[in-house]
Formats: sequence, structure tokens, C-alpha cells
Amino acid sequence: MRNVFAIIERELRAYFSSPIAYVMLTGFLFLSGIVFQGLLREIMDYQLRSAMQSAQAGPRPIDAPGIISSQYLSTVSVLLLFMVPMITMGLFAEEKRRGTIELLLTAPITDLQVVLGKFLSAVSFFVILLASTLIPMSILYIYANPAPASGPIFTIYLGIFLYGLSIVSIGVFVSTLTENQIISGILGFVIALGLWFFDLLSRGAEEPTKSILEYLSVINHLNDFMKGVISSSHIIFYLSLMLVGLFLTYRSIDSLRWRG
Repeated sequence: MRNVFAIIERELRAYFSSPIAYVMLTGFLFLSGIVFQGLLREIMDYQLRSAMQSAQAGPRPIDAPGIISSQYLSTVSVLLLFMVPMITMGLFAEEKRRGTIELLLTAPITDLQVVLGKFLSAVSFFVILLASTLIPMSILYIYANPAPASGPIFTIYLGIFLYGLSIVSIGVFVSTLTENQIISGILGFVIALGLWFFDLLSRGAEEPTKSILEYLSVINHLNDFMKGVISSSHIIFYLSLMLVGLFLTYRSIDSLRWRG
């Protein structure tokens, strides 16, 4: 594991020694903050209108923290669809462009250690992005009473984390296919977006195609997490997709070693 941790440290240092990491963090915080502010304003306006329309009976009670958190984190999952390919696009593509991939493959480390090191470094940065959403979410705990929604909020975060693992693994694999970071990022985004579109395609399909497309859709498995429901079938799907991505990455790296 020492070699894996060494690769993780190397990649994280590479992230934060360039402006890319700071641009991504700033952009993600800015966009997610706008979304949170918009949802907060919408809920406040709704409660104000409700109070004015029913001055005697009082406003209809709503689970404001639960609504804000679920809609906010649902939007975050969409933003991450754009961010994750940016995290993974240079993991192997940049090594190939610089010609350092040969040094990496001839170092006294195994292909599996290389794959795990690169993957876990990208996951670490993904977790940093996801953790940044706790900044606006903390407002709910300071000024509201989100205790009843704490369970569903945890479930949503779990679903987004598992969803992120699968998308990251795909992005890592795509990065092994080219030495151009831009192509890697675009291709990773297209594949991830395609996994989202399976849900749309399933709506006009007939059985058994409908069931197959629904199962392959990453958003379809995320929906139950957004409702606060944890299902083992969804967890298995995301972990299986992650393992498929890692296996393809391993085989791609192995082919590079033989070609080298």
C-alpha cells in the first residue's frame, strides 16, 4: 500500500500545484452557492405567500430543510457530472503526453497499484468537492431545524458518493485511451452523460429493453437515494460499475506496458 499512497500524494500535489484544482473548487462553490441561494429564496417566498393567503389559519407547514437539501443535492449531482471528467482527464493522458508513462510503468510497482493510486487520488479530490457542499448545508443547521431530515440527507450523500465512484472509474479508464486531456475530458463527459440518458430512452421503450435501459441508467439508481431510500441493488450497481471501470483501466494499462 505504500506505493499506492505515494501515487495518491503525487497526484494530489499535482492537482493543487496547478490552478486547475482552485478553478474547479471556486467554480463548483460558486455554482452550487447560487443554486442554494435560489432554493432558499424560493422557499422563503412560498412561506410568505402562504402566510398572506391564510392569515388566520397560518401558513401550511412544509419541510423546508428537507426540500432545500434534496433539491440542492440533486442539482449538485448534475454539476458533478461536469466536474468529474475534469478531475480524471489528465491522470494518464498527461503522463502519455509528457512521455512519463514509460517511467511509471517501468517503476517497481504493479499495474494494480498504479490504477488504485490514480483512482483513489481522483476520488480524494471528488470527496473534497462533495465536502464543500457542507458549507451551504451548514446554514440549515444554524438557522433551521433539519434534524428530521438528517437521515435522508445522509442517504443522499451516500448515493452521490457511490455515483461519483462509478463516474470517476470511467473517467480514469478514458484517460488511458488518449494523450490529449481535452479529448479525455469530453469523452468521459459524453460517456457519463450517456449513462444518464438511458433513463430517458427507457421511457419510450418496451420490455425487456425498458428494464435493461432503466437498470443501466445511473440517475435511475440515484433517485431512490434522493428519496431517502437505501437499496442494496443500487449499491451493488454502482460498485459493479466502478469495478468494471477499474478492470478496463487495468487492462488498458497492461496493454500499454506490452506495447512499450
